[in-house]
Amino acid sequence: MSEAKLAFLREQYGFDQPMWKQYLTWVAGMLQGDFGYSFEYSLPVSDVVGDRMWLTFIVSFATIIFTWVVSFPIGIYSATHQYSWGDYSLTFLGFLGLATPNFLLALVLLYVANTYFGTSFGGLMDPEYIGAAWSWGKALSVLEHLWVPVVVIGTSGTAGMIRRLRANLLDELQKQYVVTGRAKGLPPGRLLRKYPLRMALNPFVADIGNLLPQVISGAAIVSVVLSLPTTGPMLLEALRSQDMYLAGSFLMFLAALTVVGVFLSDLALAWLDPRIRLSGGPRR
Repeated sequence: MSEAKLAFLREQYGFDQPMWKQYLTWVAGMLQGDFGYSFEYSLPVSDVVGDRMWLTFIVSFATIIFTWVVSFPIGIYSATHQYSWGDYSLTFLGFLGLATPNFLLALVLLYVANTYFGTSFGGLMDPEYIGAAWSWGKALSVLEHLWVPVVVIGTSGTAGMIRRLRANLLDELQKQYVVTGRAKGLPPGRLLRKYPLRMALNPFVADIGNLLPQVISGAAIVSVVLSLPTTGPMLLEALRSQDMYLAGSFLMFLAALTVVGVFLSDLALAWLDPRIRLSGGPRR
């Protein structure tokens, strides 16, 4: 490459400017929807991300729903039936979920899906829908391929959430206000929903700050194994190839979603738990 072209590229991308000015220019462009230009793909960052952001959001949201739907009933049952055969069996399954590597489970489910269901995984949809506009056929194809990554990514999170919910709920069930409620004749179901379960949900609400960044980062290793067109592998490759605008945009999204997630979790905790107050002064 000639020196004249190098000088032109430096001027075009602002590399001849001070670092602080480059950063302010980049941030000001992001506020206007301009996230820079990807060197590797030779396209604007907004065009490169494209459907990947939506597909990552679909996978992450479905995984969160799967994790909560599965872990809540199991965690509540294990806490209310402590040391029963059901508690021991579910605890054993939870330990298996924590111990099994996600990429190994992904390989096993790839074989099961291809052998018994005839679903070939090379992404999140059939090849004819790649790059096509969204339609009912494309949406159904995504749903057909969605269950494997959701189960793989959600397994470890589900196992961990079951253990935490069980421990938190057992701690609440042994407190004095629960004993008082039983002595007053409150039905067990109502007593459980009214106080102990509500207090045991605090750690899950606090996890909102960690859940939102997963919309961008995703499960990179599982996405590579399953060849998922999500943002996780793209972020990893952008960091490896030093595609600064693409990687910087992803990292800025992660930072912004972390701040928003922590803020929302703080508001939800203050609403959920009456013991938490927004101000620290004494109340009359």
